[in-house]
Amino acid sequence: MSWAMRRLIFGRTNAALATALIPTTLTLAVVRATGSAAALGVVLACELVPMLVLLPVAGVVADRFPAQRVVFGADLLRGAAQAAIGVELLRGPARIPELAALSAVTGAGVAFGTPAVRRLVAGVIDGADRLRANARLGVAEGLAQMAAPAAAGGLVLAAGPGWSSLLTAGLFAVSAGTLGGLAPRHAAPYAGRERFTAELREGWRETRRHGWFLTTLAGHGVWHLAAGFLLTLAPVIAVRHLGGDTAWVVIAQAGTAGMLIGVFGAGRLRIRRPLVAVAFGGAAYGLPLAALGIAALAPSRALLAVVAPAYFVAMFGLGVLSPLWETTLQHRIPQDALGRVGSFDALISFASRPLGMTVAAPVAAVTGTAAPLLSLAVLVAGANLAMLLLADVRGYRGSAPGAREQAVVAGAAAVDDA
Repeated sequence: MSWAMRRLIFGRTNAALATALIPTTLTLAVVRATGSAAALGVVLACELVPMLVLLPVAGVVADRFPAQRVVFGADLLRGAAQAAIGVELLRGPARIPELAALSAVTGAGVAFGTPAVRRLVAGVIDGADRLRANARLGVAEGLAQMAAPAAAGGLVLAAGPGWSSLLTAGLFAVSAGTLGGLAPRHAAPYAGRERFTAELREGWRETRRHGWFLTTLAGHGVWHLAAGFLLTLAPVIAVRHLGGDTAWVVIAQAGTAGMLIGVFGAGRLRIRRPLVAVAFGGAAYGLPLAALGIAALAPSRALLAVVAPAYFVAMFGLGVLSPLWETTLQHRIPQDALGRVGSFDALISFASRPLGMTVAAPVAAVTGTAAPLLSLAVLVAGANLAMLLLADVRGYRGSAPGAREQAVVAGAAAVDDA
């Protein structure tokens, strides 16, 4: 493993751990102070909304400026917001207006860091090693996300939420220092670009140019929406019909294991057509939706033996999907547009799942839990397998960057040599 890859993984692991600490810390802090679900919803929404609004802007910034500097600034911004939250919580009970405002700052940091990280990986790691790098990043980030809730909960109980937020700030500072010092070797040179709005329009034109990207993005949006439904309704079905709290723990752990095995294996499996694998990986999410829908229609504890493996397979598919998708974007999208195009990918991902979680309970109250889950199972499978109708999806072998990206990289090398 190269020094650059080690540094990249170390920095991203710290950032992932810090990001995953935030929801648990904020939840416990707000519930302790107010006991109000509405107050918690306001604080969490104040992080999400700026993130969604600023992502297209962040894509332009990621393409305009060196990726390592954007990531450095984004992590410092998030670290500063979390440090301020920590100080606020140490001073006394949580005050919702202050937490909401600082959460909005955190969301802005997430927005600007997300597209820049993708460009940083593409610039630091050689094309042939990107799949391996993305798989290792996925494993490290997955482990960090698994450990974070327990770590945050333990720290809050032992020392209080303020110290948990200060730890989060420190992790973001480590990430900023680690990633901000990386020097991309394959970065696209900055050359007199147009006005900001013109670059934004150009990014959308570049996005529309790739039919395979838009089709895949639609499929991803559907399974993210379905994930919001599943994560909201599945615990209720598991507790009521599949054996109680233990049943949901078994299902959740099966999914976690599937995700980690899938991410770990993606860099080692010989997948000749990555977008075909991405299509099947997304479609597999229909399996636990169907299994849970059947469990809601015909309750039986024996169905746990079907639901848990189905969720394992689905999360395995998503684990394989993630590094393959990242690597495909880094290969097929020109580096000088990767931030803007990638921001639309992040926008769909960040928006669809919370939407699903928001509407799942009201929809289920009207239709029952089985109908939306079974409908989404069909929709997820159909939307993702529809990608296979495109010859550009079936035929892509992922062997090397596209011609336009090669030209950009060559231009960057010429600038470096001059």
